Amino acid sequence: MRLTHLAVTAVLLLPLAVMPASAAPGPGPVPASLAGVLPAPAGTAPDPHAAFTLNQDTVITASGAAAPVAERLAEAFRPATGFPLPVVPNATGNALALVLTDVGLGDEGYRLEVRTGGVEVRAARPAGLFAGVQTLRQLLPPEIESATPQRANWVIPGGRIDDRPRYAYRGAMLDLARHFHEPREVRRYIDQISRFKINYLHLHLSDDQGWRIQIDSWPRLTTVGGAQGTGVRGSGGGYLTKDDYRSLIRYAADRFVTIVPEIDMPGHVNAAQVAYPELTCDGVAPRPRIDIRVGYSSLCAGKEITYRFAEDVIRELAAMTPGPYLHIGGDEAHSTSHADYLTFGERVLPLVPRYGKIPMGWQEIAATRAARNAVVQHWNHEWDTGPVVAAATAGAKVVMSPANKAYLDMQYDLLTPGGLHWAGTIEVRAAYEWNPGRLLSGVPEESVLGVEAPLWSETLTDSGDIEFLAFPRLVALAELGWSPRATHDWSSFRARLGAYGPRWIRQGVRFYRSPQISWS
Repeated sequence: MRLTHLAVTAVLLLPLAVMPASAAPGPGPVPASLAGVLPAPAGTAPDPHAAFTLNQDTVITASGAAAPVAERLAEAFRPATGFPLPVVPNATGNALALVLTDVGLGDEGYRLEVRTGGVEVRAARPAGLFAGVQTLRQLLPPEIESATPQRANWVIPGGRIDDRPRYAYRGAMLDLARHFHEPREVRRYIDQISRFKINYLHLHLSDDQGWRIQIDSWPRLTTVGGAQGTGVRGSGGGYLTKDDYRSLIRYAADRFVTIVPEIDMPGHVNAAQVAYPELTCDGVAPRPRIDIRVGYSSLCAGKEITYRFAEDVIRELAAMTPGPYLHIGGDEAHSTSHADYLTFGERVLPLVPRYGKIPMGWQEIAATRAARNAVVQHWNHEWDTGPVVAAATAGAKVVMSPANKAYLDMQYDLLTPGGLHWAGTIEVRAAYEWNPGRLLSGVPEESVLGVEAPLWSETLTDSGDIEFLAFPRLVALAELGWSPRATHDWSSFRARLGAYGPRWIRQGVRFYRSPQISWS
C-alpha cells in the first residue's frame, strides 16, 4: 500500500489540437465545446447551429427523483449568473430539463441534448442525471464557477452527447489515519471528486499512528487512538463520531458518491494496541508511533479476543455504512507469519458478508481462499501478482490502484513539495498513460471492477495539500475509469485539462500547474 466501449451512433470524441509544451498561460479560456469535457464522453455529435443561451427567464424542469439533482444544478448556476433559475415540474421552452427515462445507457449513463430552445438531460437513474449535470457544467464558460454574478455570455454549445462509464467503480481514497482531516475537508474533497464522476470515496480510518472512527464497544480506540498527539509527527489528532460519519455519508450520497470505510488488519494496528494492550500477543502495550515506518505491528492470530475485536468493529461499521463494501485492509502485515495471516484472513473475511457487506482488501488478501468472494485491490507493481490472478480466476473482482501510476501521494518530481517517492515520481502523463483492463496479465477486462486513486496523508496537513497532490492527476484516473478506451488520447486530454485550469482558479483549488500541460 505504501513502502518506507461504448458503441454509439454519435461521432466519437474528436481530438483537440495539440497545444504547445510550455506551461506558460495561453491567451485566454478555450471556448467550451462538447469535445472539451473531462472525463471524455463516450460519444459526441456537435451541432454548431443549435446553441442555447441561458438567460434571466430560463427555468429548470424536473419532478420526482430528478428534483434533488435539479436543485443542485440550480445551486451551482445561480451565484455566477445571478438568474433565479426556478425548479418547476414542466415548461414549454427555455428550460434545462432533467428527465428520468431509460435511454439504454445503464444506471449511470445519460443523454444530453442541446437545442436552441433548451437543454435536456435524460437518464434511467438519478445517478445518470447527476453525471449529465457535471458534463453540462463544463459546457458553460469558466465564469460559471464564480461565487458572485459575472458579466458573461452563458452560451451552451449545441449537439448531443451519449455517455456511460467504462467501469462501475471509480474511486478516490483519503487517509484520515496518519493525519486526521476534518469533516469539512472531506466534504470539500467530495465536492471536487464528484465533478469528474468519481463515485466511491474510500476512507482509510485506522493505522499505526491513529484510529479515526468511533466504535462504541471499544471506546478507547478513539479516546486514546484519536487523541491529540496522534498522527504522523503528532500533529493529526481527532476522529469521526458516528454522527460525523453518518453526516459525511449523507453528504456524499447527495453527490452520488458512496463511502467505503477501511479498518486495516491484521497489520497497521499499533494505535489499536496502544489503546487495548490485550490485542498484542504478550499483553504489553506498544509505544505510540508518530513516524512513517510500516510493517511492525500485528494482531495475534492465536487469541480469540482478536476475532471478537474484528467482529465488533465490522458489525458496528457495517451498521452505519449503507454502501456495499467494507475494506479490511490486509496489506504490509510483515510481522504476521504467513500461516497466521491465512488463519486470520479465513476467519475475518467471512465476517463482512455476515453483516451484509462485500469484503474488500489490498492485494495481499488474495492469498486466502476467502478472497474469491471479495474485491481485491491491486497496489504493488513490484510483487508477484499470481495470487491476484488466481483470485480473479476464482471469481474475485479487482480494483486497479498501481502505486507507480495511481498513488496521488507520490511526488510529481523530486522538486515538488509534499508527497513521497518510494514508488517513483508520477507526472500527469504517467498517471494517464495506462490501461486498467490490460494492466495485469491473467486478469481480464471483465474481472476489473474499476480504478482507485489513493492519497496517503504522511505529508498532508490541510485541504491545500490534498488538492496539490490530487489535481490534476485524479482527473487522469477519472478518465481511465469513466471513458471508453477508444477515446484515450494524451494530446486531447492535455488540451482539455489545460482548458479546465481557469475553473480550478475560480474555485480556489490549489492544483499543480504541471509543465506537461499548456494552461489557459
